[in-house]
Amino acid sequence: MLFELLRAARPYQWIKNLLLYAGFLFTLGAGRTLADFGRATAGVVIFCCLSASAYILNDLLDAEGDRRHPAKRNRPIASGRLSPVSALAAAIILGLLGLAAAWLMDPGFGLISSVYLALTLAYSTFLKRVVLLDVMVLALGYVVRAVAGAVIIHVPASFWLALCTMLLALFIGLCKRRAELSSNNQGAPMREVLAEYSLPLLDQMIGVVTSSALLAYSLYTYFTPTNTAAAPAWRFANHLLTFTIPFVVYGIYRYLYLVYRRNEGESPEALFLHDGPLRYNTALWALACAVARLAAGLTH
Repeated sequence: MLFELLRAARPYQWIKNLLLYAGFLFTLGAGRTLADFGRATAGVVIFCCLSASAYILNDLLDAEGDRRHPAKRNRPIASGRLSPVSALAAAIILGLLGLAAAWLMDPGFGLISSVYLALTLAYSTFLKRVVLLDVMVLALGYVVRAVAGAVIIHVPASFWLALCTMLLALFIGLCKRRAELSSNNQGAPMREVLAEYSLPLLDQMIGVVTSSALLAYSLYTYFTPTNTAAAPAWRFANHLLTFTIPFVVYGIYRYLYLVYRRNEGESPEALFLHDGPLRYNTALWALACAVARLAAGLTH
């Protein structure tokens, strides 16, 4: 039963919770310590518990529909390998443990963790059936993660970080809906809300959000200097993050290639875990960001 519970918790989707490291990554060189890294890591673990609880509850609510899906019918709850009672108990325990740990670590972090869990539950129960809001709420979940990562290490949550996260998450969400709708055109069962979308509409929205995300990230890297009050208003070292823009451009273009040419994108987590170029590019981007922030900090 433990193995089936772990499968229902969808550990492959916990990769999203790595966003909690964003606050730590983008403030390197500004007094961050190993203790901050430890707090961010604890935050990631807590959000893994909360997201696991949400995924199990989502599968409980969707069990009947999942049984009619050629792939989802193999999920532990839909297939009958995991009883609804055991699944519900596990979801409640994981949710309560995660919230308790979050509030004990920091009241602000506890509050935003509660917001995250409430948001995911609202999505699972009814928001995923509301056109446009379904994608926007998914994207907001990414923003909550990024903000939570800043709160847990006691740094201000940047407007630019929230904006870039929202736009990139919208990009991923819209690409996911496009891939799902494309699969439906090939005869796969359709998610209820997909009836409200069309491929031309999704293509237009993807085009808009792609341009917006690239522009927002470019502005973010330039207007997020690490200069102190005594430093000049502009210094080359303050804008080293601009050299990470090519990694973001390549990552977005690679993602579009996988969605439009290989008909992938229904599972964003699978793309990041299994596509080598996308995975290596993401790692290089993170490394470049860390080097840029540390270099900027050393010059002050």
